[in-house]
Amino acid sequence: MNEDSQAQTIEDGDGVSRLGFIKVAVGGMCLAYASAVGYPVYKYLNSPVAREAALGAITDVSLAGADKLPLGGVLLFKFGPFPSMLIHHKDDSWIAFDAVCTHLGCTVQYHPELDKIVCACHGGTYDAHTGANISGPPPKPLSKFNVKVLAGSVKVTRA
Repeated sequence: MNEDSQAQTIEDGDGVSRLGFIKVAVGGMCLAYASAVGYPVYKYLNSPVAREAALGAITDVSLAGADKLPLGGVLLFKFGPFPSMLIHHKDDSWIAFDAVCTHLGCTVQYHPELDKIVCACHGGTYDAHTGANISGPPPKPLSKFNVKVLAGSVKVTRA
């Protein structure tokens, strides 16, 4: 029995040769790598379009009982599918922002002791009264909403 016939019988007997297995394994790893790199790029490029479409469908949100929010308090809520925040400042002013960092989309938090909105992912900070980006990597300010305090609720609408 020569080498060619021995290789042929091993391939026929097991169904997959060692070389065939290596080709499939390497191909699978390449596909996994391409997916791991490609998906975040796709989400980054596609997110502004999807975000605008989702926000266009929602024009206002009524937050029952939010008028009782204490001074210096914050209420996280959903404006459509996105997290948002309603802040009742210590000077009795009200403001609402999109709670998604403009850098990479992490959810931001209001820190009343600093009177700032902070993104814990990369250290970005925003002004809690205007939503302007103060420091860190965020390229744009937070989206601002209109706020109307009513008896028994707070109505938040797109600006």
